[in-house]
Amino acid sequence: MVAGGGQLHALEAHGLGKRYKSRLWALRSVDWALPTGAITALVGPNGAGKSTLMKAWVGFERPTEGSVAVLGIDPWQDRRAAVIQVGYVAQTPSLYRELSADDHLALAQTLRRTFDRGLARRRLQQLGIPFDARPTELSGGQQAQLGLALALGTRAPVLLLDEPLASLDPLARREFLAVLVEAVREEGSTAVLSSHIITDVEAACGRVVVLSGGRKLLDATVPELIADHVIAPSLEELTPGRFVAAFEGPAGEPLILARRDGTVTEGLDRPATLEEVVIGFLAAGRSPAVGS
Repeated sequence: MVAGGGQLHALEAHGLGKRYKSRLWALRSVDWALPTGAITALVGPNGAGKSTLMKAWVGFERPTEGSVAVLGIDPWQDRRAAVIQVGYVAQTPSLYRELSADDHLALAQTLRRTFDRGLARRRLQQLGIPFDARPTELSGGQQAQLGLALALGTRAPVLLLDEPLASLDPLARREFLAVLVEAVREEGSTAVLSSHIITDVEAACGRVVVLSGGRKLLDATVPELIADHVIAPSLEELTPGRFVAAFEGPAGEPLILARRDGTVTEGLDRPATLEEVVIGFLAAGRSPAVGS
């Protein structure tokens, strides 16, 4: 579908719901239209529905209700046309033990005629990953980078990265994000990075979407979230409608997330960090399982 002003959305979900045999809803009533360009963080706890949403866009999960689209294409109506628009990185890279890094690039080239093997090789060279190394000879970070190089080599306009940082050490996560940011800037592509590590994505992502219990709780740019929220000193100081959630800080201290309204006395509130905003909304959205 086309956004206002004729701009095509990179990704869409309309009334999306996915229910498994357990009869619990992994996603319910999700509406989302993501403009093209930049990197968006898809944040939420384990079991929030992040992977299910990404797999629906790739065509790995069929919606129980509602629909999804990639650049206006429904993957269940035209799987081939939708998938060619997407570069996908799973949490655990799908690598073959007996194939070298360069063998993986060659295989990708046979499976996808538009695969840019030269681009993928340059990404591996930047990180000093040997072309002849097999996955068992690579660190977790290097395996993740190989998965990213394969996704970038597709030159797909949309990149979906399903928690690729989860098992990486801080340095490997930083290197991964640096390559991703550079690639998106150079190619003008759209990326969605799923993660529950808020601090790791803060510098790389311009927009944050929060999922919890299968529902979308929040969708805004990072500057908007920081500008619109504060940590209040007490509930008594809040005017009606400002309170978002109360939760514990890292040292166990009570924190109160509130909406900024421009009328508070200067000095009583302090700016909220992105992590505090996200945790606050997760606390506010905590409820029994979706659909129960």
